Amino acid sequence: MGKHIPVLLNESIEGLNIKADGIYVDCTLGGGGHSSAILAKLTTGHLYSFDQDQYAIKVAEERLKEVGSNFTIINSNFEHIKSELLSRGITSVDGILYDLGVSSFQFDIPSRGFSYNYDAYLDMRMNQEATLDAYYVVNNYSEEELRKILFEYGEEKFARNIARLIVRERATKPIRTTFELVDIIKKALPAAVKRNIGHPAKQTFQALRIEVNGELKVLKKSLEDALELLNSGGRVAVISFHSLEDRIVKQIFKKNVTLDLPKGLPFIPQGYEIKYRLINNKVIVPTTQEVEENNRSRTAKLRIIERI
Repeated sequence: MGKHIPVLLNESIEGLNIKADGIYVDCTLGGGGHSSAILAKLTTGHLYSFDQDQYAIKVAEERLKEVGSNFTIINSNFEHIKSELLSRGITSVDGILYDLGVSSFQFDIPSRGFSYNYDAYLDMRMNQEATLDAYYVVNNYSEEELRKILFEYGEEKFARNIARLIVRERATKPIRTTFELVDIIKKALPAAVKRNIGHPAKQTFQALRIEVNGELKVLKKSLEDALELLNSGGRVAVISFHSLEDRIVKQIFKKNVTLDLPKGLPFIPQGYEIKYRLINNKVIVPTTQEVEENNRSRTAKLRIIERI
């Protein structure tokens, strides 16, 4: 298992502007790197950390216990942030962090099927109790459904070629493993393209992972709920790793810091005040040093918003 290295750690913790007595939420516990850093800054405050992966919870809980005891781990998808906190008597918080994507250790456990670098069953479920996995998607979705997923979630230019070949290959026998899928993807791409890109399966694997875990629709719902939960002066910080996630974050933040007034009004009517402000107008990215030390951070982007 690879070492868990939290991405944009200093920037995100500083961006949350943590108060020692505040209530904070880490929507993506993972290996516990960000949660540990938040917990270290709390005295009478409390941290609530979400994760739907039992293995992640087990690993991170031990790490958090070394820092403090004023934390609660919630075994649930962050889609349920509002209802899960409400069930614990929490109606408002001082800060919320999202570190999106897949945890490093999930990639590094071959049996989870997230990585095209290991041969494993096509799983890709963040929640091991979920029924939908990558094997089902690859072997049961129609050619058009596969093409749509690869194009929209993976931004794969050769989505049509890959989808067509998947359907053709699975007619002979089911596509069971990550390497079987990688071989099909390689066959579907023109030779010139394979010479000039990174790993040919990267975008397809991203697309399947997003579909299996419903990542984009979950992010949208959760982020809108998160903004409503903030106290005055409270902040939401989001670390994203690909353009689809970042686009959703950027659009939701923009909507909430922009006054959408009917045209021609001589004055601003009551109820139209702006409730949020951007902390960083320009997206925050890792330093050259961080990228050198942790290659997985290279595409990371951090955006922060505050309730006024």
